[in-house]
Amino acid sequence: MKFKDNFVWGAATAAYQIEGAAQRGGRGASVWDMFSRWPGAVLGGQSGEVACDHYHRYREDVAIMRELELHAYRFSFSWSRILPSGQGPVNHEGVEFYDRLIDSLLESGITPYATLFHWDFPHELFLRGGWLNRDSVEWFGEYSEVLAEKFSDRIQNWWTLNEPPCFLGLGHVDGIHAPGLKLDWPEFFIATKHALMAHGRAVQVLRAKAKTPPVIGYVPISHIGIPADESPENIQAARDFTFGVPDASRKFWFARLYLDPVVLGEWPEECVRVFTELGPSVTKDDLELMSQPIDMLGLNFYSAPTIRRGESGKPEEVTGKPGGPRTGFDWPITPEGLYWSVHFHHERYGLPIMIAENGLSSLDWVSEDGAVHDPQRIDFTSRYLRSLHRADAEGYPIEGYFHWSLLDNFEWAEGYRHRFGLVHVDFETQKRTIKDSGRWYRNVIRRNGLEHPHRLDPFAVIEAESSRRAV
Repeated sequence: MKFKDNFVWGAATAAYQIEGAAQRGGRGASVWDMFSRWPGAVLGGQSGEVACDHYHRYREDVAIMRELELHAYRFSFSWSRILPSGQGPVNHEGVEFYDRLIDSLLESGITPYATLFHWDFPHELFLRGGWLNRDSVEWFGEYSEVLAEKFSDRIQNWWTLNEPPCFLGLGHVDGIHAPGLKLDWPEFFIATKHALMAHGRAVQVLRAKAKTPPVIGYVPISHIGIPADESPENIQAARDFTFGVPDASRKFWFARLYLDPVVLGEWPEECVRVFTELGPSVTKDDLELMSQPIDMLGLNFYSAPTIRRGESGKPEEVTGKPGGPRTGFDWPITPEGLYWSVHFHHERYGLPIMIAENGLSSLDWVSEDGAVHDPQRIDFTSRYLRSLHRADAEGYPIEGYFHWSLLDNFEWAEGYRHRFGLVHVDFETQKRTIKDSGRWYRNVIRRNGLEHPHRLDPFAVIEAESSRRAV
């Protein structure tokens, strides 16, 4: 069960979740530094102050990537490590850190995939209005120009924004992520408009300034419906759930709001009106900026509801079986959704696709034998990859897969409660231990896919390797 030639296998991280050194090397504060100080905002009062200390241990982490035989590594730049105030003077210590990281990756044969923004907005710019300020479009453009100037001689693959529903919705409506605001809908849509325009400005800058031909992607989020079965009516119901006019109960978790302006150049006014009659004015020029051509769509997929056509003719959610499998985050395990995410997004938008994030929170610890045995992660990833392979076999342009995450890390408002990594991190000692799933994933990469399930137990590789170590 192999994927096409030149399929990219990688793993992903984000700056604030792993770098640490929050007050070192000239870095300025981000909204996550601010948010983490608030009593009760983050579980246990934890923060990314130290995280995985990747800032100091990046060489060790690159060596682990090389041991896992990753083709590619998706990481994000910390905006305030590059520009401590969000604008103005460049922090050369920050640039030098990323220079060293990128050079280490290339020396190890690992292709860097760089995300410009993964939620850590500079605090000083937040004090000037953040995404509510129209100037944020130009702030992001200036930041993008610095990245192009400093790193585009070695980086060709770029992602602009990661998951706007999270940093805009969870951060500006629900207030459970940084910057912790609870805005009304008119303000939310203003912030959304500016973020999408900032994406477009970044695309313009990279096209104009990159020193090597850029491949530019965008990672909105993959929030879809999975058809209850493959009857035409239930497939259409799932499609309607994914891209139809939303019910207000879905709030900001709605794909069209973040994708139609960027890919189709259309502002979904009918979706805005579900929430408010006071949506922002969006001009032709605004949409032209938002819809700068991109090369790739990054889909982050973890879980999705199952949908059928209800008696009313509208999509309705199917209640899961009692006691069905769930992750440590209490998300249902729905591997078939990875296929349908690719199917629906390519059907509507027609772009090549990479899976930019996929993984699970699981209960992992170092066993008495010194190893980390995580069979649930192996089983989860195997199931999801088989679903992805269906899309690949049917001819959808799937270019690669990035496992979330390389390392156990700071899981935002959940602190260090959840472990998503292929590599276990002891956050007191910073000791790294490659989990069984990491070694299994290395064999997936070597094979460029999975063995047929009835020909090879997915755990056999781990057992065989354990036996060799014992001998």
